[in-house]
Amino acid sequence: MQLSKFGEKFAGSSGISGLMEDLGTALVEDPTLLFMGGGNPGRIDSVQAVFAARLAAIAADGDQRHELLGVYQAPQGDRGFREEMARFLNREYGWSVGPENISLANGSQSAFFLLYNLFAGEAADGSTRQIHLPLSPEYVGYRDIGLSDNFFSATRPRIERLDGGLFKYHVDFDALTLADSVAALCVSRPSNPTGNVVSDVELAELDRLAKARGIPLIIDGAYGQPFPALIDETATAFWNDNCVLMLSLSKLGLPGVRSGVVVARPEIALAFSRANTVLNLAIGSLGPRLLRGTLDDGSLLQLCRQQIQPYYREHRDLALRAVEAGRGDLPVWIHKPEGAFFLWLWCEGLPIDSYTLYERLKGRGVIVLPGNDFFIGSGDDWPHSRECLRISYAGDRQTIEAGIALIMDELHKTYATQP
Repeated sequence: MQLSKFGEKFAGSSGISGLMEDLGTALVEDPTLLFMGGGNPGRIDSVQAVFAARLAAIAADGDQRHELLGVYQAPQGDRGFREEMARFLNREYGWSVGPENISLANGSQSAFFLLYNLFAGEAADGSTRQIHLPLSPEYVGYRDIGLSDNFFSATRPRIERLDGGLFKYHVDFDALTLADSVAALCVSRPSNPTGNVVSDVELAELDRLAKARGIPLIIDGAYGQPFPALIDETATAFWNDNCVLMLSLSKLGLPGVRSGVVVARPEIALAFSRANTVLNLAIGSLGPRLLRGTLDDGSLLQLCRQQIQPYYREHRDLALRAVEAGRGDLPVWIHKPEGAFFLWLWCEGLPIDSYTLYERLKGRGVIVLPGNDFFIGSGDDWPHSRECLRISYAGDRQTIEAGIALIMDELHKTYATQP
C-alpha cells in the first residue's frame, strides 16, 4: 500500500494510538488486565443513571427524538445548547460571552487537530509556525496532531521537591522564551498527565506574554472548570477574548458521545466551525441534547459536586495510600495531585526507561502509560523524561489496589538490579 506523507504520518504508530489500542485490549479483548493507563472516566452508576433517564425521556418524545437523530446541526452546533452554555458562563464567572463565542466539536481530540493546525504549521509566507507548551510534559494526544514537522516547542518545568515524597512542576519563566515562530501557547489545566494545576499567577503571566506577542492562549480544560471541575478548589476559572478554552463532556462520564466545546472570540469560533464543517460536515447532537437544561437549572454542577468529585477524591486517596504502602525506600516521587484523575510517578534514577518498565508491567497484567511520549517538544536528552509513569485511579478499588501493588513490586525488582 502506497501512502501519502499524510497517510504515513497518521496511519503509523503514535502515543495516542497505542493508548487507545491498550484501552481496547483491556476493556474488550482481555478484561482480566488491570487497566490504569488511559483517560477513560470511572464508572459511577448514579451518574450513568441520570444520563440514562435523560436519554429515555428524549427517546420517548417524538420531536426531541427527531431533533436528536434526524436533523443536521448548524456548523457551530446546537444553538439552544450554545445559548445555555453562554448564559451559564456569564452567570458563574462574569464572562461576557454569547452563542457566537461557542463552537461545538465531535470530541476535543478532533477539536485540537483543527485548532492547532488553524494557527500553526506552514504559514502563507512560507515560514513554519509552532504551538508552544510552556510546561512540558503535556497531553500525549497533542504529540502527533500537527500537519507539519517541528510542530511543537516546549519549556521544561522547574521542579520543586515537597515534603512526604511529593514534588510539583512550575512554569520556569526564567527559561521561557517565545521564538518568532510561536503561533499560540497551550496549557492543560489541570494537567494531563501530571495532575498539576498551573496557578492563577502563572496563568495570568502566560496570558500577559501571549497578549504582548499577539497570539492566543489555549487552555485545555477537559478535567477542569466548569465541569467536571476535578481541580484544586483554589484555582480560578480563566478566560478572556485572547483565550481559547476547550471543554469536554467526556470526563462527566460521557466519552462515547464525543462532544467538545470551544469558547473563543467570535472570529476564532467561526473559523473553527467552518474548518470543522469541511472535516465533519456537522456536529453530533447527543451530548448537547443530554445536557440541555442542566446548566440553566444547576443540576449538572450539583451532579459534579455530589457524585463525580467525591468519587475521584476517594479514589485519589486510595491510590496515594497504595503507593505509600509499597514505596518503602524507593526513590519514587509523586507529583502533588491537584486535579484530573492521575498519579504521576517520578522514578528518579530509574535503571531502565519508562517504556521498558511499561512493557514489563503489561507482562504482569497491569496497563499504565510510560512518561516518554508526554515530553512533547522538549527534546529527548533529559533523563527525567524517561523516568515517569502515569497511573489512572479512575477504575474500581480492586484495580487500584492490585495494580499499584504490582507496580511497586516491579519497581523494587527493577531498582534491585541496579549496580
